[in-house]
Amino acid sequence: MTHIIEFNTARLRLRQWQESDREAFAMLNANPQVMAFFENLLDRSTSDAIFDELRLQIAQRGWGLWAVEVLQNKIPQDEVLHENEFIGFVGLCIPSPDLPCSPCVEISWRLLPNYWGKGYATEAARAVLRVAFETVRLPEVISFTSLPNLRSKAVMERIGMVQDGGFEHPQLPPGHPLSLHVLYRISYEQWLNQ
Repeated sequence: MTHIIEFNTARLRLRQWQESDREAFAMLNANPQVMAFFENLLDRSTSDAIFDELRLQIAQRGWGLWAVEVLQNKIPQDEVLHENEFIGFVGLCIPSPDLPCSPCVEISWRLLPNYWGKGYATEAARAVLRVAFETVRLPEVISFTSLPNLRSKAVMERIGMVQDGGFEHPQLPPGHPLSLHVLYRISYEQWLNQ
């Protein structure tokens, strides 16, 4: 049986998906702010299919894109959250094999807008890199985003990733406003020497 990796940061819990996350995940994927740098919003059936796949990947590999919640004793007083409440996801995935950087393992994140600007994505991503290098034993982790996505690029740089060129995303039509992507990398050695 696969050991499922779950872990805490100072303020967050990264864990396997629960059925109670399904509705909030669909809201995340249908939010125009969250999905501004993706080609489309996701409808409920597509979101549910991805939800099931993310849960299965963690069950099979032990790691993946983890659901994120704020630890109960770390919730700011101006926020109303319930135990195990989903605020987004941060973790590791294996992207499409048609990308020029494949085969690779990508670090990725997506949080509900109410939780932007609080350092949660950076905090969780730093912990995910530690798991990637110390537990999963990956030699390198990559990340990429469309050129206009300054928020994600800032997170990549804050966690020590280094820009390594770019590419046109093969799943977007040539000339699409989001087709040009920037690629970031961090090796185990670079991570150790931060």
